[in-house]
Amino acid sequence: MPKNRIEKVRAAVIGGSGVYQIEGMKIRSTFYPQTPFGKPSDPITIGEFEGVLCAFLPRHGRGHRFLPAEIPQRANFFALKMLGVEFVIAISACGSLKEELAPRHFVIPNQIVDRTKGRPSTFFGNGIV
Repeated sequence: MPKNRIEKVRAAVIGGSGVYQIEGMKIRSTFYPQTPFGKPSDPITIGEFEGVLCAFLPRHGRGHRFLPAEIPQRANFFALKMLGVEFVIAISACGSLKEELAPRHFVIPNQIVDRTKGRPSTFFGNGIV
């Protein structure tokens, strides 16, 4: 992809701990822009998966460089928006206290309580209103 052209991608996957690529994805290009919030956690891979154009971004960076509170989530989402992304699937690894939810189960939550502290909770401020 030429550097002055951004390929429009509607869907993205954000990988959690240990997920640094999508198996079977045919890579077309990478995108690692500077955003008003800095660089994303890693270059964004753009490619085709089962005929669908999509983007992939490892949340913690390849090699797990960012702790949860250090992830540049605003830069990540700003960069995905620059590509035209409208839909995001975020994969994460977390535990459960329920025996019936053993490792490798896939769960879609209907409530999320974010107790993350010490990171910005808005895209606004510093001249952005």
